[in-house]
Amino acid sequence: MAGIDDLIPNATQIRKEAALKEAEKADQYVRLAAAAEAEKLALIERLGKPSGKSEEEKIQLASTIIQRAVRNGLTDVQVYRFPNTLCTDKGRAINQMEKGWENTLIGIPKEIFQLWTDYLQPRGYRIAYQIIDFPGGVPGDVGITISWGD
Repeated sequence: MAGIDDLIPNATQIRKEAALKEAEKADQYVRLAAAAEAEKLALIERLGKPSGKSEEEKIQLASTIIQRAVRNGLTDVQVYRFPNTLCTDKGRAINQMEKGWENTLIGIPKEIFQLWTDYLQPRGYRIAYQIIDFPGGVPGDVGITISWGD
């Protein structure tokens, strides 16, 4: 029969093992957080540049999104969501609904506005850019909604 020390290790040993497990968890969390942050920065960098899509591809994509929304009985659709860092002022002008807010856009959000200006607005569509979340009470992501209802 095994001795009592084999069956019930002493408390000091158990505390050491628990501390090692906690340290491993913390290390893994730090690695995952760093990877997530790097991924987010890469995404922001990519979204901050032109999409590379042709005008025809952009129009086709807009058409597909709008038609799907119409088939579902909607009169508006959020077409895009992006971090406020894709505005030169981190979304301040959008949040304050200032005249000229569209001049703060860069990258893909700017392309979407231009697509609306060139093709959708003349056909009666409306567009809205608005802050859609406030993490910690400060402006966060921006949502772009296209609408066609009354």
